[in-house]
Amino acid sequence: MTSTGQQAPAGTPPLARGNAPVLELEHVTLDLGGRTILRDTSFVVNQGEFIGVLGPNGAGKTTLMRAVLGLVPAAGGAIRVLGQTVERGNASIGYMPQTRSALAGRRVRGRDFVAMAADGHRWGLPHADAKTRAEVDRVLDLVGASKLALRPLSELSGGERQRLLLAQCLLGNPKLLLLDEPLISLDPHHQKSVVELVRRVQQELGIAVLFSAHELNPLLNSLDRVLYLGSGVAALGTVDEVITRPVLSRLYGSPIDVMRVNGRIFVMSGGVEVEKHDHEHEHDEDGGHSHGHSHDHGHSHHHSHQHDSRDGHKHDV
Repeated sequence: MTSTGQQAPAGTPPLARGNAPVLELEHVTLDLGGRTILRDTSFVVNQGEFIGVLGPNGAGKTTLMRAVLGLVPAAGGAIRVLGQTVERGNASIGYMPQTRSALAGRRVRGRDFVAMAADGHRWGLPHADAKTRAEVDRVLDLVGASKLALRPLSELSGGERQRLLLAQCLLGNPKLLLLDEPLISLDPHHQKSVVELVRRVQQELGIAVLFSAHELNPLLNSLDRVLYLGSGVAALGTVDEVITRPVLSRLYGSPIDVMRVNGRIFVMSGGVEVEKHDHEHEHDEDGGHSHGHSHDHGHSHHHSHQHDSRDGHKHDV
């Protein structure tokens, strides 16, 4: 397990397929509104990993993703994507923002909704060239949405709209997907479908995914590792390494119990399930975002000591 910040314990993460770093944080500190969200945090996400990003409300899940997009400057340290310092408009990143409720009322066809992202600013296929149309066809096929994309967004379920948002994220063949709370407002059946879809696409393309959620259980069967944030600290490792009483008590800053019942995991504080209690509201620590889709961030679509681990990267201990 990789544990970062000044309080959490340590270990070595498992090797991921290809052992190629996609995202690296090196002694990163993130501040927001006069509050430290992450403090002296270091970890590596490798090619082909599905990472669940969890933590109490306000822990910094959205802020971390926005920092990776180059939208929130780090107060200290370095963030690199594919070895390059982060900057706005990185075409190697696909992003699904948290606030998506406005989509339910749109009459635009799903296909045109995806196409306008590929086009950058113009609406729909009438203005798209053959290359753009082929790219839209490719991503719709990837997510199994070719037929439902012929219907307007207002006629689609939340899970179906998530397929189209994921299609947008995949435009341009990104190597890293940042999905901010894609399960919000979905019932358990659609949550399961969305997680399975993301996992299938992620494995098929061999890309890395950071998938933030307010609850661990919908992700349990798909995760490679979990990144848990809290109290300015981050812990990255397998579920068995991170979802423990000692680690989570440090991250929450108060005593936490972990209960495992019938294949499900419950994070409890004083008899209350803290994950659900902490996430009664949709927005994260900076109030959520109303971007239309993953490419709004700028490209044309839209004190710890260290040791060298076996994978050649440094991990905090």
